[in-house]
Amino acid sequence: MDAERRRALEAVLMVTTEPVAPQLLAQLLEISVADVEAALADLAESCEGRGFILDRVAGGYRFASHPDCAPYVERFVLAREPVRLSGAALETLGIIAYKQPVSRAQIAAIRGVNVDGVVRTLQRRGLVAEVARDSGPGTAVLFGTSGLFLESLGLDSLADLPPLGEFVPDAEVTESLDASLRGGARPRRGRSSQEAAQEPGDDAAEGSPFEEQTAPDRPA
Repeated sequence: MDAERRRALEAVLMVTTEPVAPQLLAQLLEISVADVEAALADLAESCEGRGFILDRVAGGYRFASHPDCAPYVERFVLAREPVRLSGAALETLGIIAYKQPVSRAQIAAIRGVNVDGVVRTLQRRGLVAEVARDSGPGTAVLFGTSGLFLESLGLDSLADLPPLGEFVPDAEVTESLDASLRGGARPRRGRSSQEAAQEPGDDAAEGSPFEEQTAPDRPA
């Protein structure tokens, strides 16, 4: 690749707010995808020892801060006091990520509460979107995660999500829980639709999408 196209490649990656697919870069520079991939590999190598890297995420490329600099970046972000997603929103987002495409009714059946407000919040944040319609009665809207979801988690595709088996308790824990329930302990029931609608944080302003809610005076 000549110097002019290399500079153009760097300029595009510098100004983009979303990962850029190599196919689009090839069209912009009027060269082959193979040449773009080779130039990107050289550019990634040239970032060694810098505070940023050329990251492949969500099927494209973008510049990102180096993982080693995470403590400083985190300190900077927390200093801005971002508004966080509620626990209910994070739980709903996890269900959509692993069960997609999934309808509101299916999400509500899993969580045990009305999820209309939470799903609207995730849509406003750009983390989920309508991806299809159910072929059954009523043709319910089916939701899935967006490119911003992958970008925010630093994933190239949904295949990079950790397997759910890593979070499933082993047989001993399951048997212990079952025994405690049979012994008279009642499981905590989900909240009502009215309580879910009044849940704080669902309609919060834009901010860092994957941080848990904490008390205001919690140290960074």
